[in-house]
Amino acid sequence: MDLYEHQGKELLKEYGLETLPGKVATTPEEARKATEEIGGTVAVKAQVLTGGRGKAGGIKVVDSPDEAEKAADQILGMDIKGHTVGRVYVEGGAEIETEMYLSIMVDREKKQSLLLFSTEGGIDIEEVAETKPETIVRLYIDPLVGLQPFQIREVTFASGLSGDTAKSFGKTLQNLYKAFEGADASLVEINPLVVTKDGKVLTLDSKVTVDNSSLYRHKDIAELHDAAAADPQEQRAQEAGLQYVKLDGDVGILGNGAGLVMSTLDVVAQAGGEPANFCDVGGGADAEQISTALDIVTSNENVRSVFFNIFGGITRGDEVAKGLLAAMERTDIKLPIVVRLDGTNAEEGREILAENTPENVHTEETMLDAAARAVELAKKGGN
Repeated sequence: MDLYEHQGKELLKEYGLETLPGKVATTPEEARKATEEIGGTVAVKAQVLTGGRGKAGGIKVVDSPDEAEKAADQILGMDIKGHTVGRVYVEGGAEIETEMYLSIMVDREKKQSLLLFSTEGGIDIEEVAETKPETIVRLYIDPLVGLQPFQIREVTFASGLSGDTAKSFGKTLQNLYKAFEGADASLVEINPLVVTKDGKVLTLDSKVTVDNSSLYRHKDIAELHDAAAADPQEQRAQEAGLQYVKLDGDVGILGNGAGLVMSTLDVVAQAGGEPANFCDVGGGADAEQISTALDIVTSNENVRSVFFNIFGGITRGDEVAKGLLAAMERTDIKLPIVVRLDGTNAEEGREILAENTPENVHTEETMLDAAARAVELAKKGGN
């Protein structure tokens, strides 16, 4: 679950990080009032769950309430990478001396936390990695021992700061890791982390992503979820208890088990196609769950074919076949569906499908053959 900038900052403040004063506004009038209360120069910042706000004109620095009202009027309703701006954050100004980048994220491959730091802040870390890779410090943090003092010293040394400012930077780094752990986050990012001319270390922007699986432990964070801003397919899947992530391709993917679905994405890519989603219907999925999953996957207008990949274990292949047929009866899906069944009672399941399936359902015995068929059908435009 992604948090808006202002929500992320409130969370980080609870863990001791310093921010500038700011207020959320949903109308130009509220932005004007917020500027009057904060005083001086302010930044009017679009609140959307995506990056690239500055390049899209979603951040404006102004010097008066009149200008803030005008800026908010221009930003509210703006479309930024498919996200409509419904609120702005009016934030006080500061005299900035240095901008830096700091983040901690989960590295699932290493099964550790990865800390990234760069003295080049204010721009995308991908751009920094490409143009100035030597400025990036990468440190892995063992979750069993946490962030160690020697690691804090190493990053502080790399920052080039000294004196009380260096101490403040070290404390900021320590508190950021506490926030990362305490909120069960998969990402906490500050870009830029700034040092002001009077030596203060401030969080000028924030990006926080909290692991959905931990939200039952963080009801206060769960309540921040903005259903209106969520992708409609992902929102429906979450309500149905399905694991679904929307991607950019045209081959819809369904499978039972996260590992199998991840392998399916790879095989589709290997066959020359592009997956349109990740969708795990889980073990023991019944006809209703399969029907819901198919409806969600095919509601994505980019999908041209569907690859339904099932390995029968607890759920037998014949039960899956019956569930798919029942789901097809409940829906009016015209797109081609390629089914691969393996495991327990897979042969019986394939026989059931061969005898009863509609013309748009195709069966294949191997995952590679099924992926190739699904990609081929997608390239034909779903016909």
